Amino acid sequence: MQFINGTESLVVDAIDGLLRGSGGANLARLDGYPGIKVVLRTDHKPGRVAIVAGGGSGHEPAHASFVGKGLLSAAVCGEVFASPSVDAVFAAIMAVTGKGGCLVIFKNYTGDRLNFGLAVERARALGKQVEVVIVKDDIALPHLPQPRGIAGVMFVEKVAGHYAEQGANLKTVAAMARKAADAVVSLGISLSSCTLPGVGREDRVPDGKAELGLGLHGEPGVDLVNFEGARQAARVLVDRLFAAARPARSYALLVNNLGSTTALEMNLLTNEVLASRRGAKVKLVLGPATLVSSLDMHGFSLSLLPLTPEFEKALLSPASPLVWPKIRTHVKPNLVKLPRELKRKPVRASRNPSLSALVSRACDILIAAEGKLNSLDAKVGDGDTGSTVATAGRHLQAALPLMPLARLDRFFAAMSEALSRSMGGSSGVLLAIFFSAASQSASGGASWQNSLSAGLAKMMAYGGARPGDRTMIDAIAPALAALSSGLDEAAKAARAGADATARMQSARAGRSTYVSSSHLEGVPDPGAEAIALLLEGLAKG
Repeated sequence: MQFINGTESLVVDAIDGLLRGSGGANLARLDGYPGIKVVLRTDHKPGRVAIVAGGGSGHEPAHASFVGKGLLSAAVCGEVFASPSVDAVFAAIMAVTGKGGCLVIFKNYTGDRLNFGLAVERARALGKQVEVVIVKDDIALPHLPQPRGIAGVMFVEKVAGHYAEQGANLKTVAAMARKAADAVVSLGISLSSCTLPGVGREDRVPDGKAELGLGLHGEPGVDLVNFEGARQAARVLVDRLFAAARPARSYALLVNNLGSTTALEMNLLTNEVLASRRGAKVKLVLGPATLVSSLDMHGFSLSLLPLTPEFEKALLSPASPLVWPKIRTHVKPNLVKLPRELKRKPVRASRNPSLSALVSRACDILIAAEGKLNSLDAKVGDGDTGSTVATAGRHLQAALPLMPLARLDRFFAAMSEALSRSMGGSSGVLLAIFFSAASQSASGGASWQNSLSAGLAKMMAYGGARPGDRTMIDAIAPALAALSSGLDEAAKAARAGADATARMQSARAGRSTYVSSSHLEGVPDPGAEAIALLLEGLAKG
């Protein structure tokens, strides 16, 4: 399902929403709904060259959101993935073209070539000075006579918008835009197709695969390739783009979100591109950003423009449409030294074979329980409890040879530090507090049982949870109480406590407090379950 009123009104509703939320940014639309869907600047100066661009909708924010100073004078919107009508393009040209003339930019699709082309000829027949630039930046099919136009159009529009804003004549604006269009190269990759409004999604991309060289309209990619992670995907695109691009001392790079790729993924992909062996030649970066999307496609595209002094100046010049991320220079991450308080004194490792074997066995148990705990947590939380404890287990196993095992207080302190570093979320901090308090108690001469009880008291004090609140405390507290009778009894007590959480109708602490009782019923708390599984595994061993 989608948040739409109906496919027949989707685009006009969206355009009106764009304008209502624009804050009076010198924008308007032509009064020609539904056939004519044109967003234009109200502050365009007739003596300057007008820049008109557009195409099918579904690529938002392109192109309506790019109408504004330094970019477009008008954007012509078609229906989703459909070229705008001849009348709509003609209306846009006539509405913004004055003495300065007009440059029309569109992507290389048959419908756009025909509709934009006929509209241009009509305007010329009426005496308007109009030039055309067709963007053909897609390199997915290098031998195709008519390559598609994809996200590289943004570089072309920015160059054209700069020269128009500077007051250059139509011949100059068109020449610079044409040079950019001839030089830019683009390529995309996706893990899914897109969801067409009112139709749905065609799930044609199998797990473990990615479509390379797909178009903006949901059409299949040129190749179905194995997906081996973000680094491989990014570098496949980088290698092909640099092989296709004209040689230059430096380049501008656009990292474009095709729709539903998360910001976390986009930043990671940007890092992979810029950290690659080719990345050093990238001087300017546009994005990562959603600029020319394909509805909700889970993918990204890269565009590469060989830089000249003229292009660099044009790309860095100010622009103020509704949407335009500032183009920035490529810099390496700047490092600031950690505060000296975080520099920990090295702790001398010491041996205790029995304790080492116990901790190693505990780590194995937690790592083996990863899938089960994740599945359980997915029902009442965010599905990562298993991954969290398994990560901690792997870290502890690696750190074990370096830990002070001969003295209990120092071992507890080392456990606290290791968990605070490796185990994410509130559970990691709570267990770090547990072992830190246990360390302080042990250093004062308390037995290990009493030290652990002191750790539990501090854990409850800071965490705010008590037995019966449906947290890991429901397994830890009874286990510690039974521990003096042996590990078997502690494991049984932990299991009884964990199972009891499945009968609790509500949680009073932790992430489960946000979950309704209907979802909690019959599902034990994942943290309590982790404690029970750990102690049961240790008891068996």
